[in-house]
Order: sequence, then C-alpha cells, then structure tokens
Amino acid sequence: MNDTNVSSEVLERLTAEWESLTPEAQKAARYVLENPREVGVSTVREIAEAAKVKPNTLVRMARQIGFEGYEDFRAPFREAIRNGAVALQDRARWLQEIRKSGDLGGLYADMAEAALRNVEETFQAIDARRMQAAAEAVWAARSVFTLGVGVNNANARNFTYLASTGMVQFHAIPRAGSVAADDLAWADGRDVLIAITCKPYRAEVVEAVRLAKEQGVQVIALSDSPASPIVRAADHGFVLATDTPQFFPSSVATIAVLETLLSFVIAIASDEVAERVETFHARRRRLGLYLEDGE
Repeated sequence: MNDTNVSSEVLERLTAEWESLTPEAQKAARYVLENPREVGVSTVREIAEAAKVKPNTLVRMARQIGFEGYEDFRAPFREAIRNGAVALQDRARWLQEIRKSGDLGGLYADMAEAALRNVEETFQAIDARRMQAAAEAVWAARSVFTLGVGVNNANARNFTYLASTGMVQFHAIPRAGSVAADDLAWADGRDVLIAITCKPYRAEVVEAVRLAKEQGVQVIALSDSPASPIVRAADHGFVLATDTPQFFPSSVATIAVLETLLSFVIAIASDEVAERVETFHARRRRLGLYLEDGE
C-alpha cells in the first residue's frame, strides 16, 4: 500500500472517530482533515496555533484514535510528502507565459491553475474502489435523488439530465414549488440521495441528509471538507477542492466527480442502458434536433 493511501486511512479513521472526540479535539481534527498537507511539514505547535488549540490537544486527539502520540500520527503524512510526485514543469512554464500575455494574463493563469489543481487534488484523494461502491449503490437503487441548491442546483440538474438519457430513476430536487424534505417523504432503504453543498453549508441540504439517513436512504455526499456535516453522515463521501482566485467557489471538481460517478454507473450497468442512450440520441437525430456537420 502506498504512503498516500496510508495517510488517507489516518484521515478516514479520524472521521470515523469524530463523535468520540472532545470539542477541542474536534477543532484539531477539523484542521487536520482540511489541511492534511500541513501535518507533514509543520510542527505540533504550528498546527496547534493554526487550529487554535493547545499542543496537548493534538497529542490527545492522536491517542484517542489509536496512535501512541502525535509523532506516530504524523509519520504517514511526512512519508507521503517525501515520496510525492514532482511538479509538472511544462505546466509551470505554460502558466508563466500566460501571465505575460496582457493585463488580464495573470488572472487567466490563476484561474487555469486553480481549475487544474482542484481536479488533481480531488481525484488524488478518491480511491476508484470508493467510486465504484457509490456507483453500485446508484445502479441498485429504486430512485436516485440529486440535491443541490444555489450553484449546485445547476450541477445536480446537469447530472440528472445526463443520467436520464439512459435511465429513468433519477430525480433532481428540490422540485419546482417544493422543498427537499417533502421530495424525500417516501424515500427509504431502496433509494439513494446524492447531496452537494460547500461552505457555507446550506441548512436545507444538511437537514435533508439527516432526514434521509433516518429513513434508511443511502447517502452519497459531495462537499469541500472531510469535516463537512454531510460527508460525516454519508455512506459514500467525496471531498472536493473548490479554491479559486475569485469570490465564488469553483464547480470544476464538482462536475468532474459527478461525471465520473455517472461513467462508473454506466460501466457497471446492463447493456440495456448503453442501448437506451444510443436510442435516445438516434431519436433526436430523427426529430432534427441535431445539426449534422456542414448543415
């Protein structure tokens, strides 16, 4: 097992033991979950100062989840850094050239760099087996509800639209004139909820996840932190990198993960789904909805 997977297992253990931690230890755990790279390069005092806790709190946190002490806890993170991939020099040169291209060249380069970094960081933290497990839950479900509000409403509806070209059990919520809690009223253990929210977390999404869990619904959560309330409650949680130079959070990684999840669903689905997608697009061609090349 590589060092990245080992450090990821430490983070998963920290998430699993969240409820057993004291409030101060949860503050420390939240910082570690959201800044795992800092663990390998910073001293215990630096981490404690950044997390706004005492150094002894980090030691107790490490012991509470089964480590002898903080140094034992930190070791996998240090090893992952030592064995990490080198920077992509060609990309660095490309970004430098963009920055020289004019008044907005710097902004353009910053946006491109953030988008690429968000996708890389997100997928580095996701094991393909975890994605497959989530896809299998989706494929086996009676109904799949995809929940997002604000900008994530569009992301949820885009996922549902693409899925509906070959499958009929997908529903974007909240529906027009409704609220998510009502849309899930009759959902149970045969169903799946895909929930999306990032900081500041939307109360209606967090509440919908809580209700869904009470009703036995399997939850797939996409959020920007392992400490997010919907990721901690989820059966399948995926953490998104959403950093951007601008004031709005980036949706690049969100869309990429949703597209990958859907591709996994189709890959494990019956041949009928692929045939339905082909039939769907053939029907559009017959109806003249597509312009062929040269028209």
